[in-house]
Parts: sequence; structure tokens; C-alpha cells
Amino acid sequence: MTAALPAVEAVEYGHVEPVQVFFDDLDVLGIVHNARYAVLLERALTTYWAGRGLGYAGADSPPDLFHAVREFAIGYRAPIRDTGEIAVHFWVAHLGRTSLRYGFRFLSAGRETVHAEGQRLIVRLDPTTLRPTPWSDALRAGVAALAGPSALPS
Repeated sequence: MTAALPAVEAVEYGHVEPVQVFFDDLDVLGIVHNARYAVLLERALTTYWAGRGLGYAGADSPPDLFHAVREFAIGYRAPIRDTGEIAVHFWVAHLGRTSLRYGFRFLSAGRETVHAEGQRLIVRLDPTTLRPTPWSDALRAGVAALAGPSALPS
């Protein structure tokens, strides 16, 4: 058994979301498989935004949820060796007209170890044309709380 993640402390920028690592996230060596980091980040972002009214609801989902990942870059620092909770620290590094770049770090539950870090770029799409389309004013207002150290005004 693993200890529960301590209460999320305030961070200087962005947000820290606890995420559960499950047995099926591990590879044959008993460490989190490299491809699962994208899923763990998605779990953290989904939980964060759903708690702020941007949760998936099928055809009734907010338009800003119709987006695609354009880039995902990650550097691995120390393997995650167990199931249980970890902390995902993420922030908005840049908000463009149609794109949004997150910075992120995977941390141990106690935040003493950085397991991985990187960035993820998403682009909002028009559901009919599948072409980039501008973010809503509501999304723009919502990401202000996530502005990180390299965030650029737009």
C-alpha cells in the first residue's frame, strides 16, 4: 500500500493535480511505461478542467474541448517504480489564438523527485472543418490562473 498524497500545497505558478498510477501503467520492469506519461498528464488535465466546468459531456461538451494534440515532448529523469499517487504540476506556457502550450512536471507524492518534464501543445479545432479555430473568451479567462514563468501575453 502507498500513503495518500498530502494535501496539495500552493505552487508559485500553475497547478498540481494528484494522479493515480495503476498496475497497467507499468511495464515488464515494474516502472511506468514511457507511453503512459501522456495518459497520466491527460488524467491530470481532465480532472482539473472538469472541476472548472469544462468536462466532457458528449455532444453537449463545451466547444473548447474540441482540440487535438499537435506536439508532445518529454524528458525522463527518474523512473516511477510503483503504483499509487503522484503529483502532476502543469501550467500554461503560451496561449495563442488557436493553440495552447502546457509545461508540465511529474513529481513524486512528496515532491522531492522530478520524474519527467516536458510540454504539450494543443490546437482548438472547428468540429465541421477540422481547421484551427480561436479559443473562447471563457477559456482565455480560465487559463489566466495557470500562467507559468514562460507564459506570453496574446
